[in-house]
Amino acid sequence: MSTTAITDVRTIGVAVADQDTALRFYLDVLGFEKRLDAPISPTLRWVEVAPPGASTSIALTTAESGPGAATDTGIRFAVPDAAAEHRSLAGRGVDVGELLQWQGVPPMFSFDDPDGNRFYVVQEAS
Repeated sequence: MSTTAITDVRTIGVAVADQDTALRFYLDVLGFEKRLDAPISPTLRWVEVAPPGASTSIALTTAESGPGAATDTGIRFAVPDAAAEHRSLAGRGVDVGELLQWQGVPPMFSFDDPDGNRFYVVQEAS
């Protein structure tokens, strides 16, 4: 059996059309913190954001295929109360999906960032 030295997931990349616009959304609307914002070339920069205290960050990378490159990220954010977060994000103008509630499954919903990238919010197990 093979083993690995990998110990964690540090960063997940999400393509955005404009890093400044995306950064404002993640900081001002979602309440994330900026972890890194550094130039990597004369025309590119590396930007990372994350929920406060999270071990994994999101890198807001420049979309290579231009606008319209939205994707279902598959990323699930955990919250103590999905219904309360659904109301809160909707109240801040975020494009949220229906609050889904099934027997035996934590409540959850989706939301899109300004580039149309899809994320999910799932209630933490009690």
